[in-house]
Amino acid sequence: MTGLPRLFAHATMAIAALLVAQPSQAQTDPAANFPNKPIRMIVPFAAGGPTDVIARIVAQKLSETWGQQVVTENQPGAGGNIGVMAAAKAAPDGYTVLAVSTGFLVNPSMYVRVGYDPVKDFAPITLVASSPNVVFVNPTVPAKTLKELIDLIKGSPGK
Repeated sequence: MTGLPRLFAHATMAIAALLVAQPSQAQTDPAANFPNKPIRMIVPFAAGGPTDVIARIVAQKLSETWGQQVVTENQPGAGGNIGVMAAAKAAPDGYTVLAVSTGFLVNPSMYVRVGYDPVKDFAPITLVASSPNVVFVNPTVPAKTLKELIDLIKGSPGK
């Protein structure tokens, strides 16, 4: 079969397939309608700090974009560990997100037990902001580089 009869046969099969097709996954999958209820954004620090301010800006924009409220919830304490643990225990359904800063990755090395694994218990979504860290010393300190400062400190322990 070639030419017009072949084109007609293909068109007929395509129409038949459309008529008997099952509903698409987008129509039956709840994730396709995400979000369909408010989202909780846990901030593991007190209100008014830098992480909280950034989280509130992001929450407002997400609320506007999604047409669903994103509520910031401050859970300060233990260097951020209380809020992070609350997020780790939340249902993994996408309706609880966590806004963190560097303490999230640093705390497991500073505390004997933090109650979460930053790699296994969380999936990163995006980097929202960054802030550079700078080391300053008094001009009278004889170190001019970070390596020189470390060597100076190691050479004079306890001073």
